[in-house]
Order: sequence, then structure tokens, then C-alpha cells
Amino acid sequence: MRELGHERLALGLKEQTAAFARVVAEADPDTVVPTCPEWRVRDLAGHIGQAHRWAAEIVRTGAYAAVPAVPDAEPGEPARWTGWLEEGAATLAGAVRDGGPDRPVWTFLGPRPALFWLRRMLNETCVHHADAALATGAGYEVAADLAADGIGEGLALLSDPAAEAFLPRLAGLRGRGERIAIRPSDTTGWTITRTPDGVRYEHGDTTGDVTAAGAVADLLLLFSRRLPSGHPRLTITGDRALLDHWLAATKF
Repeated sequence: MRELGHERLALGLKEQTAAFARVVAEADPDTVVPTCPEWRVRDLAGHIGQAHRWAAEIVRTGAYAAVPAVPDAEPGEPARWTGWLEEGAATLAGAVRDGGPDRPVWTFLGPRPALFWLRRMLNETCVHHADAALATGAGYEVAADLAADGIGEGLALLSDPAAEAFLPRLAGLRGRGERIAIRPSDTTGWTITRTPDGVRYEHGDTTGDVTAAGAVADLLLLFSRRLPSGHPRLTITGDRALLDHWLAATKF
């Protein structure tokens, strides 16, 4: 799978941040977010706005910056959320553009190109846009290429050799060759293999011990645990326990 380039990632971040902002700006700030049960809509808005600015600071300096805590990520008055959120996304995209997408910067997996943070924050925003929509009953849309990139990025992170050092519990994803197939109806899929040495994946339509099928946007929400595996828009065939274990073990 060819990863999305700087221009598409920047445009995607702009699109998804604007869509997220529309949902949260029209909601009661104290609405509980069921998929992030300790958060309210206000916390969700604060998290996204601060996360974009945090990533932009890392890109500008190339160095680690302290992660902002959600209670400290106060977004201000709801009437100002849209502009504040869109400004944060633009700040991050501009930092990547100005410093160069390929410039090495700090990440939790070791030095990576600055584009890492644009992609990471885009996919974070896509998922939290879904959180906001699920909390408020609003519609949710994400372009197929962005949804596919979200799944691909998640698999790349989980299979990175540095992932277990950063999060040792990911060693629980090791296995004996068990295969999980992801089969979107609107793009090429992926197959995850749990090996004794860690997670491996390939892009392409092959078979698995369990297969999850549906639209790529719904599969993104499944693998980010925003839709249950029993949702009517999804079709699960094979060893459902294998899929359930994966989903439980990759909860963050």
C-alpha cells in the first residue's frame, strides 16, 4: 500500500478537523462521550486542539515535548472552538511543510520523518471525530483513502520493531501464525499474522483464520474499537475469538 503524501495528509487533517469542529461546536459541552467514558465533549475538543499543537511543537524543535493532560487542555468557550481547532490543525500542517516532511524528529518509536506526526494526528482526529459523532448522534463521514490510511498506520505502528519496547504489553499479540484478514468492500485489504517474533502484516487480499469485512470506514471504526464486531454493517467469519482477543489487546 502506498502511503499518502504530505499534501493529501495535510488536506485530510484540514477536512477531518473541520468536520470534528462542526460536531463538537453544536453539542452540549458536558455531553459524555461513551467511547471515551471518562471524557465529555469539552475534553474531546480540548484534546484534539492541544494534540495538534503538541505535535507541531515536536516538529518545530525535533525534540520531545511533554504530553498535555486532558484536564489541562481547556478549549475555552464553545463559540470559539471552530477557529481554535482549525488553527491547531493549520499550525501542525505548516510546521511539517516549513521544516520539511522528511526531516527527522522525535517520536515514541525513535527518530522518524516529520510526516509521522501529520499522519498520526490525522488518524487521531478521524477516530475522535467518530467519538464526537457517536456521542451526539451526528453523521460521520471519512474519505475511503483516509480510512484506509488509518488502518494501515495502525498496523505499521503495531508491527514496528520498537513498539514492544515502548509498550511491553504488545508482546501479548505474538502468536503461532494466526491470521486476521481485513476485507474492505471499497479498497484492497490487509492480512495480519501473529508470529512468535511479533505482528506482521501484508497489503493484499489473502485468507485468514478470521475475516472482518465491510466498508473501509466501518473497518477503521472496528479496529479502533468504535464499532462492535457484531454491528450489522460488518461481517465476521471464522474464529471470532481471535478477532476479539486482538481488539482487546490493542485497546489504548
